[in-house]
Amino acid sequence: MGRGARGRRAATTATLLAVTLTAALAAGCTGGSGAPDDGRGSASASERSPSAAGPSALAVKLDNASAARPHTGVDAADVVYVEQVEGGLSRLMAVYATRVPEAVGPVRSARESDLELLRQFRRPTLVFSGAQKKLLPLIDEAPLRAVTPSDAPDAFYRGGDRAAPHNLYLRPGRIVNEIPGRAALTTGFRYGSAPAGGTPTASRTVRYPAARFTFTWSGARDRWLVGMDGSPATSAGGERMTAATVVVQYVRIRESGFRDFLGNNSPYTETVGSGKATVLRDGRAWEVDWKRAKATDGTAFTTGDGSPVSFARGQVWVVYAQAS
Repeated sequence: MGRGARGRRAATTATLLAVTLTAALAAGCTGGSGAPDDGRGSASASERSPSAAGPSALAVKLDNASAARPHTGVDAADVVYVEQVEGGLSRLMAVYATRVPEAVGPVRSARESDLELLRQFRRPTLVFSGAQKKLLPLIDEAPLRAVTPSDAPDAFYRGGDRAAPHNLYLRPGRIVNEIPGRAALTTGFRYGSAPAGGTPTASRTVRYPAARFTFTWSGARDRWLVGMDGSPATSAGGERMTAATVVVQYVRIRESGFRDFLGNNSPYTETVGSGKATVLRDGRAWEVDWKRAKATDGTAFTTGDGSPVSFARGQVWVVYAQAS
């Protein structure tokens, strides 16, 4: 639904206008200031309700600049996607289905390639803080429920331990009525025993022009320890971030039709198609193939003979890297 329709609906009665103004004041009390993050307007009550087909996955766009760390709530995600953004830096998208934490953040802006990535889910909820104005109509038209501070001001707050824009947090319980459940996790991933073979692997590093991720196997924890830009990645509570399975998925990363305020092009990560990937689990690595025929499909991972590859149960990190 377009922003104009939302605006017309919001202005139908004086009472609703008063409610909107009250919500805006409440947003200021949570630490926000200045203009809203975007011009989309507030979502109606019907738009905030779960999909008629059942609860859908919750996806939150997360800042990953050094000033935004440590993160909050990422350890509760079922899947963490890593994508390259302007200047060779990175952003995260955390997807929640089986657990929803009390807080998630810091929340940052959406990108065009997020819309293609999220088509695999049934009308997911995408939480973000702003986007380029030319991108907003595409978000409005996408088959998802978009939630920003303008839509649900009482669901966001500003943390006092760091400066804006690295301090915006979401209270998921104020926009999600129930835990979506595993059925909402329509990624195409399979879970189960490891495939035969694999190469013993102590660590793996993925580099972007201005960011890097290192995954180091811990036999004691039966998990991959996550490192970012040469430092251990931890949660806000000081716990080390870990993954049961890591997928380094080689994709085409090209220029999009959008640029940031400095004139840098926003990279577009193509997640539909096919290619190569490395799957890390149980201290071993498998070189595999990936395929996602269309945007509404999940991604299938197979060995050279076409056998499906199962992931270890637990959190999955998918790091999109430039195909050679």
